[in-house]
Amino acid sequence: MKKKNKLLLIGWDAADWDIIWPLIAKGEMPALKRLIENGVYGNMSTMNPPFSPMLWTSVATGKTPDKHGVLGFIELAPDLKGVRPVTTNSRKTRAVWNMLHNKGYKSNLVGWWPSFPAEPIDGVVVSEKFQKIQKDPKQKNPIHDNAIHPLKYRGQLRDLRLRPYEVTAQHILPFIPNAAKVDQDKDQSISTFSKIFAENVSIHAAATNLMRNTEWDFMAVYFDFIDHISHGFMKYHPPRLREVPPRQYELYKDVVVGAYKFQDMMLERAMDLVDDDTTIMVVSDHGFESGPNRIIKMPKYPAAPALEHRQFGMFVASGPNIKKNEKIFGLGLIDIAPTILHHFDLPVGKDMDGKVALDIFKDPKKINYIDSWDDLEGDFGEIEKENVTDQLSDNETMEQLIELGYIEKPEENIETAIFKTRCDLKHNLARVFLGKKDYERARDILLELVKEPDPIDVIPFYMDLLTIELKFSNFDKAQEYLDTLRKLDEEFNLTMYFPESQILLGKGDVDGALKLLKVAVEKKPSPAIWFQMGRIYRRTSQYDKAKQSYEMAIKYEPDRAKYHRALAEVLIRLGEYEEAVETALTSIELVKYFPGAHYTLGEALEKMGDLENAKLAYQTAERLRPKSYPRVEKALENIEEKLSEPLDLSDKAEYKYRENQIVLVSGLPRSGTSVMMQMLDKGGVPVLQDGKREADISNPKGYYEFEPVMRLHRDNEWMGDAQNKVVKVVAPLLKHIDPEYRYKIVFMKRDLNEVVKSQQKMIGKDTETLPINLLNSYQEQLNQIEVWKEKEPGVELIYVDYKDVLEKPQEMADKVNKFVGLDLDIEAMKACVDKSLYRNKV
Repeated sequence: MKKKNKLLLIGWDAADWDIIWPLIAKGEMPALKRLIENGVYGNMSTMNPPFSPMLWTSVATGKTPDKHGVLGFIELAPDLKGVRPVTTNSRKTRAVWNMLHNKGYKSNLVGWWPSFPAEPIDGVVVSEKFQKIQKDPKQKNPIHDNAIHPLKYRGQLRDLRLRPYEVTAQHILPFIPNAAKVDQDKDQSISTFSKIFAENVSIHAAATNLMRNTEWDFMAVYFDFIDHISHGFMKYHPPRLREVPPRQYELYKDVVVGAYKFQDMMLERAMDLVDDDTTIMVVSDHGFESGPNRIIKMPKYPAAPALEHRQFGMFVASGPNIKKNEKIFGLGLIDIAPTILHHFDLPVGKDMDGKVALDIFKDPKKINYIDSWDDLEGDFGEIEKENVTDQLSDNETMEQLIELGYIEKPEENIETAIFKTRCDLKHNLARVFLGKKDYERARDILLELVKEPDPIDVIPFYMDLLTIELKFSNFDKAQEYLDTLRKLDEEFNLTMYFPESQILLGKGDVDGALKLLKVAVEKKPSPAIWFQMGRIYRRTSQYDKAKQSYEMAIKYEPDRAKYHRALAEVLIRLGEYEEAVETALTSIELVKYFPGAHYTLGEALEKMGDLENAKLAYQTAERLRPKSYPRVEKALENIEEKLSEPLDLSDKAEYKYRENQIVLVSGLPRSGTSVMMQMLDKGGVPVLQDGKREADISNPKGYYEFEPVMRLHRDNEWMGDAQNKVVKVVAPLLKHIDPEYRYKIVFMKRDLNEVVKSQQKMIGKDTETLPINLLNSYQEQLNQIEVWKEKEPGVELIYVDYKDVLEKPQEMADKVNKFVGLDLDIEAMKACVDKSLYRNKV
């Protein structure tokens, strides 16, 4: 009987949208394109530290590494007498396939890292040991007894493995067209490629065999092809970096793109083997740097290659209950397991860190919960934990991890190897707590580690301690750690610019911090440095420079949510509210559960007068913040007060003259501002204008404009010249006036349809069909003015309707005269009103 509601999960380690989208655009990843068009897609947020065994175990369990127990690439033996590549033994919580087994579902698992020893679930497990084969053809390569479950499949799958020495020119040339020019005695790149290629072809062969020949409900297949190829060849990816020799670049520039295209070919075959009732998910655990921040010379400290990993991987899903061609936001690795359980109508553990990705489903169902799957009794297809070990015997896996730079070659002295491994695992746990912002627990572990005796390298521990003290604003302690790092390694000078500037800033030396960062960014542009410069400029109210700095940070690292949030905050201060909303939304798209970004979105929406949506944004921020959030609470109080008093365009005025006051005539373009300028001019108020814009058919009596007003958003120092005069300032620029002076603002109102129709006629466009977006934008601007005037102590403002000026000039002249507080010539003001100019009535 054909199974329905199946789910196929495919892991592409390190796959990155920055490489994928250009290939899709050129038609070179057709299988993934088909999934996207028939499903959902988006970013997949990674975790700290971005080490693959830790991350893929989080995918399988829905929990962070401190809970699931896998803390690195290697592990201690249960008898504490050796070290080895990480195994299933390190995992201390149940994976999704254990839960499915308990509920009667069949699962196949191929190549998952880690999945050795294979667990005895209902289905087939082909662990990550299956594809590991010695490079030397003289070496025997038997499959370990615990590499496959059930054991009967060992014979069936053995011959599906491709040996590295069986890889031919026909395999290599699509990736390295000029492979014949490689001197293989001196350059081992082809050998490295062949091994990676062979292992992933073996995984694909085993997976497709099981897809065809077994019954299954859930299947998970893991490929490290893109990750390992990227670590070996990304430095040669176009465009060529200055440090890369041209000959090497020409030889290997196609390898990374070739890996993505080949991975897509394997995906296409998998798609051919499933029916329309199967849901397919393609997931990567992190991205991979492919731009100017690529690392050419890797620093020498543990797991340094992970520095090449980017914060966001990719996610695609397609299936009968999945939305079509829709982008989704805010997914994290820990959300995959809860979402799979929900797909199978199974409850989610309350102890899981992840959430069900309800946004991906056409018809989302109610989520059911249990306290924990780990508390349930019964058969979960689990292994018996080992008591003994043959540590350091898994040479093939260890050698590959060493070659990739993820681990150092273990010490021959077994006690030293065990000691270093224990320290590495503790450090990784501290970094997990850092990523979770549990700084106290991270600090406790790190302080233990720095007390450990030689031969351990303590530099990474002190770097993390420095980060923590900066988070706590303990600048003296941070300086102490910085001095320690400089004594330990003089090469850290460049990387220390950033924390040193934070220390100077914390101690009040703003100029010193900024000077230091400018030196650093000239040596090597860095998004972190641009971000820190932006923070300093914002702190000193240099908002334009802050905006430029944040934009540079985003240019170098566009996927960093906190950069977009910071830019949105500055845009609010600059009065660019619409741009602030868009930027805050980008931040939320990158990290959905980011309370600060939701708060900033609320601020921007409130400034625009969109109070209902501002309230929703503030409420979301409050809900996401586990602790008290006083700023949000205050903001919500203010919003409730405003919502309880419906928005009404009302005057804010005291009808008396103020010494050296500046009279402003404002409004939307074509709202009657020129008519009011004429009235005040004829009434006796001196006009600040330059006469550069001549009268025309649209304004036959003149525009009364002053050119510096157009640059008001950049320069308002001229406003002192407007004292005791009247000047015209269009509505969007009012927020940039100099708060040093007192203002009387006559704000012209006009039916918005008439305003837009007049503008369309003025620029020669169709006046019958009016642009709705423009109408809505103008309504928002009027809302903003109403909010803005109440917050400005030096501003008094009255509204004057253009239609009233034409129909009741005497009454409007009296109103303006009393507001300005001068003895104006009312008759002269009335006389300059010409009803014949009212040509664009609704």
